[in-house]
Amino acid sequence: MKPVYLNNAATAWPKAPPVDEMVAKCIEQLPFHAGRAGFSGPDVPGECRRLLAGLLQIHEPNRIVFCPNATHALNIALQGIRWQPGAAVVTTAAEHNSVLRPLYFLSKTRGINVHFIPVDKMGRVITAAWAAAMRQVKPQLAVFTHASNVTGAVNDAALLARLAKEAGAVTLLDAAQSLGIMPVLPAVWGIDMVAFTGHKYLLGPTGTGGLYIAPAAELQPIWVGGTGIHSDLEEMPPVMPARFEAGTPNDSSFAGLAAAVAWASQCKADAAGLLAKTERLASGLAAAGARVITVAAPRTPVISFTLPGWEVEDAGDVLHKSFGIVCRTGLHCAPRIHSCLGTAPAGTVRFGLSRFTTEEEIDYCLEAIGTMLHETV
Repeated sequence: MKPVYLNNAATAWPKAPPVDEMVAKCIEQLPFHAGRAGFSGPDVPGECRRLLAGLLQIHEPNRIVFCPNATHALNIALQGIRWQPGAAVVTTAAEHNSVLRPLYFLSKTRGINVHFIPVDKMGRVITAAWAAAMRQVKPQLAVFTHASNVTGAVNDAALLARLAKEAGAVTLLDAAQSLGIMPVLPAVWGIDMVAFTGHKYLLGPTGTGGLYIAPAAELQPIWVGGTGIHSDLEEMPPVMPARFEAGTPNDSSFAGLAAAVAWASQCKADAAGLLAKTERLASGLAAAGARVITVAAPRTPVISFTLPGWEVEDAGDVLHKSFGIVCRTGLHCAPRIHSCLGTAPAGTVRFGLSRFTTEEEIDYCLEAIGTMLHETV
């Protein structure tokens, strides 16, 4: 049985076609690190940064700090801020634990006050509540997800950022679920920092991610060590991106990410087609009897649902073992959103499509769900 992979919101598969070859090529060739060695070679990190800068439409590629994942990037941002005594943070109920847990940690260790803004039944931030919090709280930081990893609902990042900036807040966007399938434009939207990952919709290897830090954003390094430059200094060098990139870089994986971004720029994704497939699968699930969280556009190719008579963990287990469908079940590392959605405490079954998902796979999934709901499995 050929597996049907619908767990792309966790990790995309398959990867972009050139990724495997580029990673292997980088591993096989003479090792070097641009700017750290006494001989020259291809500037793998520089090329990857330039491609990502083009995607983000920023003019300074060196403002992109490489990280092993979005979680690491978010920690650099959240723990690197020079927090004022009694500082406040405004965030949302849709956030991933990669935002929540650092905030809980900072609340306990630094005394920051965290304010959570509710989301609607689609998982989208309630704008009026966000605006009111900005006026009343005057936070030092506003951090929010661009797209929910549970429902796929996309927030109006430009509007939320503008409201935050009007209140004097630093803005941090979690773009783990959006970069690669929709525009992410920090300079246009007035966003100070953007955290992202390479292994989801950018179709790159695991172990890749990054943090864009705008020139006006002030951060102190939380991860320090060797950089290969300015070795006489006792502190991290004052230049970007070395200030936030201690240790040996993961050149081979970032070579793969560069290949993925370059490939995607040449093979334009059919965004409308992917949305149509997502809507067809969601509608088909609802028609079969599943309780689907309905999400209006703009959205990502993520669908959350529950099946009457089924525990979500059992449903996922049967989908995998009996039908070869790979998906995710539970809270999806975003526990607070489920109280807003009415899916606490168990969570949902989640399907995440990609540009490689076929119409035949959608048909097969709908047949499998129909069998589970109406026949004995």
